[in-house]
Amino acid sequence: MSAVWSVVRAAVRRRRFQTLAIALVVLFSSATAVAALALLAASSEPFDRVFAEQRSAHVTVTFDAALASDADVAATAGLEGVSAAAGPFGQIATVLELPGEHGVQLPVTIAGRDDPGGPVDRVDLREGRWAEAPGEIVLSSAFADQGSSASPFQVGTDLTASDGTGFTVVGFASSFGRTAGAWVTADQMAAMGPTATQMLYRLTEHETDADIDEALAAITAAVPADAFTGAQSYLALKEDVSAELGIFLVLLTVFGILGLAVAVLIVANVVGGAVVSGLRHIGILKALGFTPRQVVLVYLAMVSLPALAGAAIGTVLGHLLATGVMADTFRDAGLGSPTVSPWADAAAFAGMPLLVVLAALAPALRAHRLSAAEAISAGGAPRSGRGLRVQRRLSGTPLPRSVSLGLGLPFARPGRTALTAAAVVLGVTTATFTAGLAAFATEVDAMIQRHEAAEVEVLGGPGGPAAESGTALGDRETEALLAGMEDVSNVTANLRMPVSALGFAKTPTLWFIRGDSSDMGFDEQLVDGRWLGAPGEAVVSSKLVHQNGVEPGDEITLELDGRTATVSVVGVVMGSGTGTVYTDWGILTGLAPDVEGLGQPIVYEVALESGTDPAAFLAAVEDEGLFGQTTRQSDATGIAVVALATAFALMLGAVAALGVFNTVALDARERRRDLAMLKSIGMTPRQVEAMMVTSMAALGVIGGLAGIGLGVLAHRQVMRLAAAASQIDMPDSLLRTWNAPLLVLLALAGLAIAVAGAYLPARRAARLTIAEALRSE
Repeated sequence: MSAVWSVVRAAVRRRRFQTLAIALVVLFSSATAVAALALLAASSEPFDRVFAEQRSAHVTVTFDAALASDADVAATAGLEGVSAAAGPFGQIATVLELPGEHGVQLPVTIAGRDDPGGPVDRVDLREGRWAEAPGEIVLSSAFADQGSSASPFQVGTDLTASDGTGFTVVGFASSFGRTAGAWVTADQMAAMGPTATQMLYRLTEHETDADIDEALAAITAAVPADAFTGAQSYLALKEDVSAELGIFLVLLTVFGILGLAVAVLIVANVVGGAVVSGLRHIGILKALGFTPRQVVLVYLAMVSLPALAGAAIGTVLGHLLATGVMADTFRDAGLGSPTVSPWADAAAFAGMPLLVVLAALAPALRAHRLSAAEAISAGGAPRSGRGLRVQRRLSGTPLPRSVSLGLGLPFARPGRTALTAAAVVLGVTTATFTAGLAAFATEVDAMIQRHEAAEVEVLGGPGGPAAESGTALGDRETEALLAGMEDVSNVTANLRMPVSALGFAKTPTLWFIRGDSSDMGFDEQLVDGRWLGAPGEAVVSSKLVHQNGVEPGDEITLELDGRTATVSVVGVVMGSGTGTVYTDWGILTGLAPDVEGLGQPIVYEVALESGTDPAAFLAAVEDEGLFGQTTRQSDATGIAVVALATAFALMLGAVAALGVFNTVALDARERRRDLAMLKSIGMTPRQVEAMMVTSMAALGVIGGLAGIGLGVLAHRQVMRLAAAASQIDMPDSLLRTWNAPLLVLLALAGLAIAVAGAYLPARRAARLTIAEALRSE
């Protein structure tokens, strides 16, 4: 074994370029594998993971503060079936306004809580600190993109509640159980006069709705009559979150699988090629008396040493990269901060060297059967076969000789070429998929927020933000005021509230619309039927179709306070992922003749004339005593998905380029004698460089075209799967995100990967002198 080890050490030192190539490829592949495996693990049942991490409440209950004292509410924590409880927390619904900034009002539920931790609902403090004194407030990250310079809400921002109480934002936090939109100290809440009391419970039995209902019955019976005002079950929250994250989780899985596939392909290509390129060395070892078994051990050890070093460094880098990427991505999507699973690190650190050994074993075993003479002969660069025939045919074309020679090189090693081409194809596929995803996310966001329709929403009516002041305008007065303002092209009013629907498993949200709704932007969202056109018609969201099986032509019977109304479904829109029914205002007045008595806010969607500044209009709205906001809100989950996809596309592109780098390096090493001969008959270094780069550029072009086709196909199929996971249907226009300039750029991506990978080894080969090339012959 000492002879084997001596040869291994000498070969590793002598073949520095090959050793470095294997170490780099395994390093990048190990890092990619760790990130991919961590991604797959973190995307598996994320709700359960974060729910357990934050010890979120199985049920959140609110009580009327005037009917139930804190002592009454606190006593429910000791009921049978309650395993842990937090509270009571005072609660109030209000509107936070940003002084000095126009059009920024935040309707929010505030809870009085001195500590973000506790036995239930451990709030994730994402920036800043917790509120410690009166006048301090922590906002939910659901309302503001904290840390973003474009957000009007920052740590240090001053806000004013509708009762005049002033606050300074000291932090941003996230409650996975969605228990509140903001938090202040308990003393501050007491000073504001809470209208409700919140209690959070974890239950011993909580698997079914029946378990939750049984616990609620016991809790309700333990407080004064009529004190119970509402409850939120974690089962309903889990269903909503799972649907919202359906697209997100499908995409994470796709990128995880792509990362693993590229890593495996590149390692197999690099190591297998390294052994094949060493056939001449194998022949020399046999001539010196090494047995076939010793020869195999030499080559397995020779590739394993740099692989172990690369795997160790790559696993550490991959762990750090995955931790950083997932922390930002998952937190932006409201999924906490998952850690990298230890098994992901272990699998990459042990799996990559094992893959290297397996990739080297097959060609090494084939080589050990050859005699010394056969191995030495086979170790020369291939001189006949398909590569030479292709070069001869290309020599008759007008192409420069260096180009025709380069185009024939890939045919000499078809197996190696196939693996390299596959890596390029996957790299371009990922880039294409990512480009499509970014365009898709932008289109979805614009379609759901209806960017081409209303740019401003104004809240008014009896349940509006200014209702408590006693100076609020009535419904019709508000609409008339907005319609008469300068630069307004259209105003539609809509009241949104849950209304019972006979036969529906879940209560849908009704949008009762008044005014010309033909320009509200819903036509673009249609997936079936048409938009509202006559009284008594309804359009439903696609999620409601999946939940209840309705379709155009069906009728829905609505019920509110004993009154009923029937609407006829005429269309289906994509919707925003909620079960929604859109119908006309006449249905509302039939269900509730006293609309003002409902106490519900009315949303006035205002379409502005082209070129009007929404901020300036919102300033004018505020001067009239109204509360408005822009409809252009950022989609945190969509941004997170695109950011993650871009990071993975860059990683996989780099790994694919390393595969090309290795292929050109091996070709140059195998063809040292041929290169010397070509130089001796007059080929210049620039021509050698062009020949080697051309050999991969052709693969880049072919791989780019194939990758575009696969990327477009994958994008369409994955988007459909993701939409199905979210229980929504998409209009076909969302899948037509490609245009000619984008496709041209993507086609160049394959060429860029190939040229970037080939340039350095091609340049090294071009600088090789004739004497250096022939020295080992």
